[in-house]
Amino acid sequence: MTSVRQPYLNKARRVVLKAGSAVLTTPDGLNQPLIERLVAETFSLASGEREFIIVSSGAVAAGCRKLGLSSRPTGIPQQQAVAAAGQSALTQVYEEAFARFGLKVAQILLTHDDLESRQRFLNARNTLFTLLQWGVVPIINENDTVATDELKFGDNDNLAALICNLVEADLLILLTDIDGLFDKDPREHPDARLVPLVESFDAKLEKAASGRAGALGRGGMVSKLQAAKKAAAAGVPTIIANGLKPGILEAIFSGEELGTFVLPQAHRLKSRQYWLAYNVTPKGAILVDRGAWRALVRGGKSLLPAGILEVFGGFGKGAPVQLLDPDGKPFAMGLTNYSARDIGRIKGRQTAEIAQSLGAKGYDEVIHRDNLVIYPDAG
Repeated sequence: MTSVRQPYLNKARRVVLKAGSAVLTTPDGLNQPLIERLVAETFSLASGEREFIIVSSGAVAAGCRKLGLSSRPTGIPQQQAVAAAGQSALTQVYEEAFARFGLKVAQILLTHDDLESRQRFLNARNTLFTLLQWGVVPIINENDTVATDELKFGDNDNLAALICNLVEADLLILLTDIDGLFDKDPREHPDARLVPLVESFDAKLEKAASGRAGALGRGGMVSKLQAAKKAAAAGVPTIIANGLKPGILEAIFSGEELGTFVLPQAHRLKSRQYWLAYNVTPKGAILVDRGAWRALVRGGKSLLPAGILEVFGGFGKGAPVQLLDPDGKPFAMGLTNYSARDIGRIKGRQTAEIAQSLGAKGYDEVIHRDNLVIYPDAG
C-alpha cells in the first residue's frame, strides 16, 4: 500500500533542506562530520534528478567556538559580531564538503527586508534560479550581522518556509534533534507519542508543540509547525525529522515512515498572494464587523468603508495592513487605497459618502480584492 507521503516524495525535484543549530553543532562548535554526512546524502539523492537548497544555521555557534564563548550572547551587537566571525567558518565547511563531489556552493545571506521588497524578492529569486541552473548549491542563512528585530525572519525555520515560495520548491525538510512532532514535549514527558501525519492545523496541535529551543538556537517545535503551515499555504509538504540519525535523508526518500509529514493545502496561494500574506510586515490594522468579515472570507468581496469599526496605526496610502475580525484576530492582509487618517474619517460610512467626507473619492474600496489575501486558517 502506498503511503500518503510517497507520491509527494516521488515528485519532489526541488527540495529546501533546513538544518538547525541542534543538528549542526556540538558544545565544541560545528559538527563537521555530520555536515559532511548530510552533504554526501544530498549528493547521492540529487544525481541530476533533484536540486537541494540548503538553509543552514550554525554561524553563531561557529562564531562562539572561534571566539571562545560558551553560549550565545544576549546583546544585539555581540550577536552580530559573533555571527560575522562564524559565517565564514560555516561556509568553508560546506565549501570543502561539496568540493569532494565536484560541486560548488554559493552563500546567500538574507534579511526579512530582502523578501519584503517585491523588487529585491524577485532579484533573490532570479539569483537562486541562476545558481541552480549552473549546478551550484545555494547555502542560505539569515544575515545576522545586520539584522535587527524588525528585519529578522525570527528563525531559520520561518526563513526556509519563505524560501519554498521563493524558489517554487516541491518539498521542505526540517531537520531537528528529535524524531518529529510529538503530542507533548518528549524531553519532559516519557509517554509522549510521535505525530506521524498532520493533515490540518488546530489549536490542540499547536499547543502540543514545545517552544523551548537549545542554547545556540532560536527556534523550537513551535517554529517548525509555523514553518510547515506557511509551506503548506504555498502547496509544499513538510517533513520534520531527526537530523542526528545517520542516513536520515536517504531513509526518508526510500519510503521509510520517519518523522512527521505535514500535508500541503489543497488550494495553494499564488506567489504574489503568498508574498503579501507572509513576506510583508503590516504597518497597521483595520478592525471589521461581522458582516464585512463574512463578505471577505466567504464571499470573496473587497473591503468597503461601511464594514470598518476601527483603524490602528499611522500608515499611508498603499501600505500593507492586517485585517482583524470582531474578536481582534488577524484574518487577512491587504494593500490599502487610503491612509489611516482618511479611513478614520470614512469608517462605517457608505461608499457614496466617501467624497462628502474626504472632499474627493479616489476608490470605492478601502482594499480591493485583487490586493487582499485571506489567511488559510481564517475560517
